[in-house]
Amino acid sequence: MSNDNDRNREDDQTGVVTRTKTRTKKPSLYKVLLLNDDYTPMEFVVHVIERFFNKGREEATRIMLHVHQRGVGVCGVYTYEVAETKVTQVMEFARQHQHPLQCTMEKE
Repeated sequence: MSNDNDRNREDDQTGVVTRTKTRTKKPSLYKVLLLNDDYTPMEFVVHVIERFFNKGREEATRIMLHVHQRGVGVCGVYTYEVAETKVTQVMEFARQHQHPLQCTMEKE
């Protein structure tokens, strides 16, 4: 048999278990942009888009023409680290081939 003191101790130990849901925030996305210049050959720009942005020949040509006509074009949208890496790779590749092609990124 239990007395009132035992019952009170049991009541003090019972409680409601709550779970907190952790919501992970989606990472910010960044557009990788190519800038037009008057010196980099169009074929080289198409090659860069195919190589670093995994685009097919037709889409790469369309992006290159957009850059040529409008002065700037989006090659892809990525997380910060991926976008930064792509910008670095494109710039380094252009310099190795002695082209002034500019690549940058901006928050979407």
